[in-house]
Amino acid sequence: CPDEEDPESLVWNNVILPLLQELESIGSVDRLCDLCDRLHGTLADADMLGRRCKKRSGILRTLFHLVDRESAQLNLHIAKLCLALCVSGNNLLNICKLVFQISRSESNDILFEKISIIDSLLSLLKYEDVGVSGEALLYCVGALKFLSGNIAILRILLAKNCIEVVQKLLQKLCIVSDCDMTLAGNILVQLTATLRNLADHPDSRTLFVSFYVIPALCLVLRHYCEDKDICTNISRIFSKLSSYSECCLALARTPNCYSLILDLLSKHHQKQDLVVRLLFTLGNLTAKSEEPRQKLFQCNDCMPTLLRLYNSYQRRNVSSSTVVQKEAPSPREPAAAAVAALTDDVLVKLVRVLANMCIHPAVGPSLATNTTCIQLLTETLELRCVEESEDLMVNVAAAINNLSFYQEENSEIRRNQLTIAKLMLKLLLSSSMDAMLEATRVYGNLSLHKDVRDLAMQNKVHRFVVTLLDSKRAEMCFSACGVLTNLALDPPNRVCLTLEGASAKLVDCLRDFGPADWQLAGQACQALWNLIGHGSDTLLHAEERERLLEILTVYSGLACWESEFLPVAQKLIKVLHSVEVTT
Repeated sequence: CPDEEDPESLVWNNVILPLLQELESIGSVDRLCDLCDRLHGTLADADMLGRRCKKRSGILRTLFHLVDRESAQLNLHIAKLCLALCVSGNNLLNICKLVFQISRSESNDILFEKISIIDSLLSLLKYEDVGVSGEALLYCVGALKFLSGNIAILRILLAKNCIEVVQKLLQKLCIVSDCDMTLAGNILVQLTATLRNLADHPDSRTLFVSFYVIPALCLVLRHYCEDKDICTNISRIFSKLSSYSECCLALARTPNCYSLILDLLSKHHQKQDLVVRLLFTLGNLTAKSEEPRQKLFQCNDCMPTLLRLYNSYQRRNVSSSTVVQKEAPSPREPAAAAVAALTDDVLVKLVRVLANMCIHPAVGPSLATNTTCIQLLTETLELRCVEESEDLMVNVAAAINNLSFYQEENSEIRRNQLTIAKLMLKLLLSSSMDAMLEATRVYGNLSLHKDVRDLAMQNKVHRFVVTLLDSKRAEMCFSACGVLTNLALDPPNRVCLTLEGASAKLVDCLRDFGPADWQLAGQACQALWNLIGHGSDTLLHAEERERLLEILTVYSGLACWESEFLPVAQKLIKVLHSVEVTT
């Protein structure tokens, strides 16, 4: 029948047109928002969303007129409907600008939670072409950056698979034409800032791995290595994610990630916030696994880059400290103190990387012979004090401890061991337990040499080390036992150590920590053997001897201690029994 209307015309005339007419009349914002929702529902039910509606332009014209009402709530409803109608060109750009403006105010976050526009924004990222709609995408991603700062919206983004969408956009942005690279770079600044926010949430970490976001970010860094903002955002993402083992492993397995990070450190060495995060990431990568330590060290420019950074920031520290310590303070001193604290942060992270790397048996000996490296570490000990730079001093001592493990003839640590031993005195005498611990560990390695033992005794180090046996910290007692083991190698030292009560405290240490720590028990026994096991006149009192015999007899029944504990324990038992016979 010629008078019969098609289904779309029926819906238009009977439902949509009346809704549009009502939208064009003056009404309250709440009423207009409700009408927008009804219009959206009607179009969806009639399968007229997208570009399928023949009179779509009339709907858009009415909606654009409503933007003048300047209501964030209404404008977000309008934006949602316009995006559902697949606007393009300038219309799409204007809608994305509108959403961006609304997103800038935190007070509007609740609107984005209630008005489900997130799907439409993610759909734009997924399907729009950068070359055609790049500017609109920029505003869209900018809105997501602001919104991802809200924890509730961040959860929505994760639930809607935002990370996979972003990963695919990252890859597309890396292959744009040269003429679009500036715009692509601007989008990437906003996109990486969004990922930085997403990386804060625990649920995001497995998604960063499963959707290969970390390799995609490395690809972005290679293409945009000169862009400080992009590099800084990604360095923040890596510093967060690398603290978690699964993400750290994913980064470590990304080809050439170490050389990439070193290149960025070299290019942006003046940008402190970037440098400190990249160094923190390298520290995490090398913290627990041998392979990353070796791979980093084997990069062509590894040590030159790290040592240039060390020297540069050490020099900054020196000048900052000089300003702060002037007799006549100036108004600029607080700023100088802040500079010193920030440069300390870089040095702490950098020294941690060195300390981690030298744990590797193939890397450590090479670093121990590196004159520049040892000079810089020693210089830090000379220039800084524990009270001002505790973390830095502790990390430097830890690095020197690791390096002093290697006793090669050409080791710079061995060549400078007396200087280092003297510098460790101020750590031992500080109020920092961590500094004391690391200094004691260094003495444990250096005191293998007679000249260091003589220096230690001359400076009363033995008294301090004996006192550390009362610390109630197993790791502190273990390190103290190591130093006492070495000091007791020299007969004249045994008398001094016994007068300080070393043997009695070692027995207490063995009793208190032995059942739970076979390594400490073995070290305490070795210290006791060196102290009293050579038939010296300075033996334990009868009561202490009986107590020690009882402890050793009980511990010797533990089969799992046979290799480390039993040999030295049996020697001690034998000598103690022989003393009983003679007395």
